[in-house]
Amino acid sequence: MIRSIAATLALLSTTPVMTEMVEVRGRAPIELASYACTDTPRSTVVQRVCYDAARRHLLVNVGGAYSEYCRLPAATFEAFVTAPSMGQFFRQRLATASQFACDGAGTS
Repeated sequence: MIRSIAATLALLSTTPVMTEMVEVRGRAPIELASYACTDTPRSTVVQRVCYDAARRHLLVNVGGAYSEYCRLPAATFEAFVTAPSMGQFFRQRLATASQFACDGAGTS
């Protein structure tokens, strides 16, 4: 019994760790290693959000597809995830906000 546990632990310690990648509209896949991601079961519109606070970069999964938003202040992210309606906040304050548009594929 102890040998099988030790063997399992040894196998796990030598298995390479793979970082999750997501496909984002209009660009190459993004690696999520630096993002804090949260599923959003209380929203029927927004399924998941991933935020990199150091880079102020947000990824939002709506309808199974990710979109990205750049230069998003932490206060705006907090307001988004605590909004009474994340879907309404997203549609009104993020989806159409040009100030959070990413300039190109080099913004990750």
